[in-house]
Amino acid sequence: MSADHPSRMAMDQILEQKLEGRIKMDLQGKIGIVTGAGTGMGRASALAMAQAGATVVLVGRRPEPLESVKAEIEAAGGTAHAHPADVLDRLAIKGAIEAAVSRFGRLDLAFNNAGGHNDFKPIDQTPEDEAEWVIDLNFKAVYWGVKYQVEQMLRTGGGIIVNNASIFGLKGSAGIAHYVASKHAVVGLTKAVSLEYAKQGIRVNAVCPGGTETPNFLRVTDGDAHIMDGVVPMGRIGRPSEVAEAVVWLMSERSAYVTGSTLSVDGGLIAG
Repeated sequence: MSADHPSRMAMDQILEQKLEGRIKMDLQGKIGIVTGAGTGMGRASALAMAQAGATVVLVGRRPEPLESVKAEIEAAGGTAHAHPADVLDRLAIKGAIEAAVSRFGRLDLAFNNAGGHNDFKPIDQTPEDEAEWVIDLNFKAVYWGVKYQVEQMLRTGGGIIVNNASIFGLKGSAGIAHYVASKHAVVGLTKAVSLEYAKQGIRVNAVCPGGTETPNFLRVTDGDAHIMDGVVPMGRIGRPSEVAEAVVWLMSERSAYVTGSTLSVDGGLIAG
């Protein structure tokens, strides 16, 4: 092979050297927002984004967990801002996004993570107010978040949005019809908006976690972190940090040609 055409091995080494210097700082200088940032996957993703160099606006109902995550980020040398807001309130979502832009000048990244559900029960036994709460939290809050995030990103030439859709955005499950429906809606929203703005510098993707060791998961399973071990091909549930790594990858230039996609982070569960 001529000296003008380095070998594949040499090219791989060059690429590794380039990545080595930036792999921990892929989001350097970016401004991001995370909903449900006080615990679970939101907390882990906010920490991972900050570690990768982003300034992170932390959104959630309760101030105390947000301040705790903010302190963690700052102790590690990062920058974060806590903005308590209830994502069930459309105007509160808009206000949080506008506050982030007002404080930091723009919005580059968003992780619409807040979500959850109560105990499993068939649809005929699900109270109407509970169903409305689940649909509002898991879909409407994401819808409004995406709308207002896109509006800001268009003003500065683009951005990246990641929605938390769950594997139940890809499959069904008895006992949580309202949750499954809302998460399927998030997947549909992700795909539609990704098409609308693919040529305007905005990428929109979704992560689809399986069972993950979050406070909500442990509450629903009465604290049993091993309840799904027998059905997950990898033999365990996920860790919030593993979802966070997927989120940061989707936000980075390493996924520059990825939009409208759903990334399962589920130990192989959806493959069965």
